[in-house]
Amino acid sequence: MAEPVQIYTDGACSGNPGPGGWAAILVAQGVEKEIAGHALSTTNNRMEMTAAIEALKQLRRPCHVKLYSDSAYLISAFNQGWIENWQRNGWRNAAKDPVSNMDLWQELLAVSQQHTIEWIKVKGHADHPFNNRCDKLAVAQITKIRLGDVSESL
Repeated sequence: MAEPVQIYTDGACSGNPGPGGWAAILVAQGVEKEIAGHALSTTNNRMEMTAAIEALKQLRRPCHVKLYSDSAYLISAFNQGWIENWQRNGWRNAAKDPVSNMDLWQELLAVSQQHTIEWIKVKGHADHPFNNRCDKLAVAQITKIRLGDVSESL
């Protein structure tokens, strides 16, 4: 049976594009693990997606995942069938334009394959403790960039 895991993710960007940070908190068997990273020039959507990708990469065996995000872009892509439509249309959107962030969507699909994932939308900045923690961790990554305390990580 797949192990149950809860993953909370968030991305942040100062300017869009601009310096960005991402963070995730994984919870399994009563243990919490925080991960975070950054990019020197990115978009908020890319940071939201990167948080989910990096969190799923932490899982070493098939899991039943409840992934929580305040990103409607991320959650809707799975829950509203956008990804299936994009794949069926050769990674083109409804306007027949190439899908934005196709590289990350494809990576997210690849790291998702072995898991059963329930994609859950949470309201951002609304006193959800784990979402608030992820936001602080992601914003702290931007602060590190501004202080010159990091190099390009992604």
